Amino acid sequence: MEQTLTAWLLPAMTLVAGIAIGFLIARLAPNAAPNRTQRQLDDMQARFDAYQSEVVSHFNTTASMVKKLNQSYQDVQEHLSEGANRLALDELTRQRLLAALHTDDASEKRERLTPPKNNEMPKDYAPKSADVPGMLDESYGLKNK
Repeated sequence: MEQTLTAWLLPAMTLVAGIAIGFLIARLAPNAAPNRTQRQLDDMQARFDAYQSEVVSHFNTTASMVKKLNQSYQDVQEHLSEGANRLALDELTRQRLLAALHTDDASEKRERLTPPKNNEMPKDYAPKSADVPGMLDESYGLKNK
């Protein structure tokens, strides 16, 4: 009976010791992994926030530059109109210069693409002639002797 008790007591004690060691490892090891993962997550979030800030800054700068460009264009148009009014020798020349300045704005329409004359849908296969076997034919790709 003493042998049976020892035979069961030794594995039971080993099991309890293994559970205790596993519990200690489980309590100590995950503390390092979540902290590292959390740091990586925080780093990724900081980089993403910096990227978003950079994108917003880029588009704000672009918008202000376009606004300046439009204002410069309007200033040039106004300067040319004033020059045409001041420097034109007669009324006919002045009217032609002013008309040329203002018709450029209205006539700057884009060309429209012409629709195709053939309304047939595109094919998803290559057309073949009648005397050539198709790819599903048994003799396709074989050379005739």
